Amino acid sequence: MKIKNLMDHLNNAQDAGKVTPASEDDSSSWHDEKVTYIENARVETVAEQAEQKALLVNGTQWANQSMGDILIELGKLNIDDIGRIIDYQREKGLYFGEAAIELKLVNQDDILQALSTQFGYTYNQAEERLSKDMVMAYSPFGEQAEEFRSIRSQLLSNWYSIDRKTLAIISPESGEGRSYVAANLALAFSQLGRSTLLVDADLRAPSQHEIFHFSRRIGLSMLLAGRIKLEDMDDLPDQISSFQHLSVLGCGAIPPNPGELLSQERFPLILRELKKYYDVIIIDTPPATYQADVRSIAAVAASALLVTRSGRSKMDKAKELINMMGDVKATVVGGVLNQF
Repeated sequence: MKIKNLMDHLNNAQDAGKVTPASEDDSSSWHDEKVTYIENARVETVAEQAEQKALLVNGTQWANQSMGDILIELGKLNIDDIGRIIDYQREKGLYFGEAAIELKLVNQDDILQALSTQFGYTYNQAEERLSKDMVMAYSPFGEQAEEFRSIRSQLLSNWYSIDRKTLAIISPESGEGRSYVAANLALAFSQLGRSTLLVDADLRAPSQHEIFHFSRRIGLSMLLAGRIKLEDMDDLPDQISSFQHLSVLGCGAIPPNPGELLSQERFPLILRELKKYYDVIIIDTPPATYQADVRSIAAVAASALLVTRSGRSKMDKAKELINMMGDVKATVVGGVLNQF
């Protein structure tokens, strides 16, 4: 539905003979000194507030589930096992999870997954569709996952705001870990409960469809070219089933003219519209050897995270890329040295 609304917006803008990016001249609002007046302003009704409250309550039902119920739903225990664990728990004075482990009915990973469900932290070690590079899914309590949490925390403190929610992941050359960082960072933000969109804007050698194992040939490239069919609109972006707050907009078919597609007026308009539906947008990019592509993406995103790889990246190439970001007025909000 998001893409359908977006395409309607794109077509309406083209019918009017122009595609105008967001600016101070936007007719949807006007300014008078320090006050901003917005047309069609409205407040929520009592009924709408009640509906939002109901959604909040329904969204936190996990908090009322016992660990035993969760482990049964996961197929790790049955009713007879629960009785044995409770008896042993009372006898030894242990927590339920500790008793279950001592009885060898579950392992530590099973208990961590149940605890994660109780605390609203989504990950899924059993999700076979995802690449093993998704450490935030398969090893959320390991060293690499902790590094991504640290990066996320720094971005929330020093970069993220309601006006800055789009981040391009860039690197000087190929093989330095852009896609790996982009995918795990997007998942890290979604695990905070923030609606997160990962966009594969590497129209040269896309990889997010391999990381998330979806085969759809329709994606950003056809959206940029205006070739999305009506029946395909409601299926984009791909919702990652195991992670309710994460969506992925893949590259789709690799086009013969990626540089031209990314430099057209459609790209900034697409991102402008997607911002209405997502709290965070992470963009995977091609290596900076494709300067035209990276310039176009960074100029629209306005913020970039530089990824380099230990023992591989060259300092002079990294400096050239930082200077390139300055040329298109994109802020390099930080750097990641990939050692994995």
